[in-house]
Parts: sequence; C-alpha cells; structure tokens
Amino acid sequence: MSGIAAPTPPVEPLLHLLRVSHHARPDDLPYMAMRAAERLGVTAMVIFVVDHQQRVLLPLSGPDVPHREPIAVDGTLPGRAFTQVHPCTGEGDGGGVRLWLPLLDGAERLGVLEVAAAAELDEPGFDHCVAVSSLLAELLVTRGLYSDVVERVRRREPMRLAAEMLRAQLPPLTFSTGHLMISGVLEPCYDVGGDAFDYAVNGDIAHLALFDAVGHGSAGGMRAVILASLALAGYRNARRAGLDLVATYHHINAAVRAYDRPGLITAVLAEIDQRTGMLRVISAGHPGGIVVRGGKVVKIMPTPTALPVPLGDQRPPVVVQEALEPGDRLLLYTDGIVEARSAAGEQFGLDRLTDFTIRAMADQLSAPETTRRLVHAILDHQGDELQDDATVLLVEYRSPAPPDSAAELVVPPAGALLDTYPAG
Repeated sequence: MSGIAAPTPPVEPLLHLLRVSHHARPDDLPYMAMRAAERLGVTAMVIFVVDHQQRVLLPLSGPDVPHREPIAVDGTLPGRAFTQVHPCTGEGDGGGVRLWLPLLDGAERLGVLEVAAAAELDEPGFDHCVAVSSLLAELLVTRGLYSDVVERVRRREPMRLAAEMLRAQLPPLTFSTGHLMISGVLEPCYDVGGDAFDYAVNGDIAHLALFDAVGHGSAGGMRAVILASLALAGYRNARRAGLDLVATYHHINAAVRAYDRPGLITAVLAEIDQRTGMLRVISAGHPGGIVVRGGKVVKIMPTPTALPVPLGDQRPPVVVQEALEPGDRLLLYTDGIVEARSAAGEQFGLDRLTDFTIRAMADQLSAPETTRRLVHAILDHQGDELQDDATVLLVEYRSPAPPDSAAELVVPPAGALLDTYPAG
C-alpha cells in the first residue's frame, strides 16, 4: 500500500516482541532479547534478574546468548543501575560500550538489561533500547505466571514449604502512583515464620497491612504461616467488600477466631488518603509505626490501639489519625526489626531504626532501596542468622493527588520511561 511508511525503530522490534510473546515461554525471553538487539543494531541484549535477597544479579541463559556470570548488586556498575534505577554506561569488550538499564515492572525492580554495542548510542538509539527493556520487563512478569524458569534462577537456596506458601500470597515489593510509593520486604527469604504484609490502592485510598502471627519455628512455622494466610485473606475479603478500617479489623478477627481461637496475630492496619495525606491507623498489639519528616521523627504512632487478633471482640479498636505532609515517610515494621540481637546481645532497637531511615532520606535513597539496605543491615547486625522474621513496609507520600488523578496521565517519551524514582 502506498502512502504508509514502514515501521521504524523502536516500533518494529516492539511489534516483533509482542507478536512472538503470545506463544513464548520464559525460556524464550533471552533469545527474544538477542533478536531485538539485532533489530536495533546493537551487539547483544542480556537479561539479568535479581535474587530474592536482592544481593546478586543473575543472567538468563539461552540459545545465542553470550555467557555471563552473576554480578553483585553492591559495588558494581550494573548494581548501581539496579539500586539507583538509572542507566549506567561502561566499557564493553573489544573497545565497545556496555549500557546497563534497570528492568522495571511499574516501580518494581526486577533486574537489569545489559546492552552491548560497538559504539556509544545516540539519543534515538538509547530511547529505543529503553523501550525494549520496558517491554522485556513486562514479559518477564506475565510469562513468569505460567512457568517456574525465572523463579528457579532467582532462588539461590532451597525454599521451605512454609515460605513457599506465604510468598505466593504477597504482593509485588514496590508500587507507585506518582503521588505515593509503597515498598515492602520480608526476611528471611527462604524460611519465614508468621510475618506478612499487603497493600492495595483503590481510587484515592492506599490500604496497608502488616501481620505477625505467633508461632515461628513450631512445626516448621507452618501454623504461623496458616494464621498469617488467613489474616491476609480476611483483610483482602474485607477490603474488596468496601469495609472501613474498624469493620476490616473485626472481619479479620472473626475469621481467625472461627478457625484457630488459641492463635494470636498482632497487626497494624492503615489507610492513607492520597488527596489529603490523612493517615488512619489501628495498631492491634503491634508497633504503630513512625513518621519521618525533614530529617527527624515527628511521630511515633501510639500502640496498642486495639487488642491482637482474635481478641478483638473484648475491646473496641481505636483509630489514630495523623496528617502527612509531602515528603513524609511512614515506616511500619514487625518486632523482628527492633528486637534483632547481635552476637553480643545488643538489640537493633528503635533508635538505630529511625537513624537508618533518616540517613536514607538524607542520602535521597528511594523507598525500595531503603528497605533493601535496611533488611541487609538487620541481617548484618545478627550475623545473617535471624531469630525472627524481619518485615518492613515503607510508604513515601510525595504529593497530594488531584481530585481526578487520571487527568494527569500522559505518555512520556521513551527516554523518560526510567524517571520512576525522582531524586528527593
């Protein structure tokens, strides 16, 4: 047909990836990345995924994919691209260049994409590679729903059955609306007790929950995991039915009480209105969280304001409110964080936790990078031997959402696709 221009990069590589993705396995993604590299005129594209502890970047191998070794996250150029969510360029083989691009599913960091090229890319070439990396990240997530290939690569040691059950129920570690960023992390990765977290953003309201079921270590932690799973299901059931915070607490309480009356779960349930910054919290026998603003702790949320589950029918819960300001961070945590003990018996403690959070803000670390480093600091404090689960849910309130936030949605140019974690 005359008058219709042929597809130009990056449209043609993207169209090809989309066409073949409908019947592609995760095993095919490394090969598909190399074919996209050919179409963009670069030497190679190699996918690296991060392990569950977020310490190592692990290559996906496949036909025609050059061999690569695992790369440490800390202290390397690819690791900097991952932690800072920013492209990094270094020397390649034989005088070429190597571009490292973060692989992002929304705001969730999946790993990095290595782009090997004979010479430095011009601006259009860079934008084309960024667009392809964005699509590859989406395919990693969607194809991973149907296979264990990527999950096997991410695991560096066997996962206990209790951890397998619980981790299948957790949401992605990071989500951003542009006005609010939520980031969670749970350790240990391969052998959990009864900690769990959840979140959802429905309209203007961000819903947050942290659970700590008693019973770590009993029957391999299975009872605690079953209790935590029941609390998660009860929370989601109430949330999706549109129940308010108090009714949600009672719904979870009734669900757990009907199943395991002697069981005990501490919890914190919270809501944040993105338009006003109003925070509402119920602390059911659980640390209530801290609010950090302008380099200092401005609020330690009172606790307890309700009894642990399933004792909620013995006393009505109290909802505590706090007005957040743009730039504030809310840190929710389980007692495994502050009660972590060194070999000498010294607790990590609330002071060390708040100091770490304040320093992270001063260093302009993103919320997910703060949680990653915080959990590693806890592990280092205990010599990599946790006595209890250590779970964190960190929320950064960036700016008030307008009444109709959808009106703000725009399609950025390809080069702006990585502008997910603005400085500060």
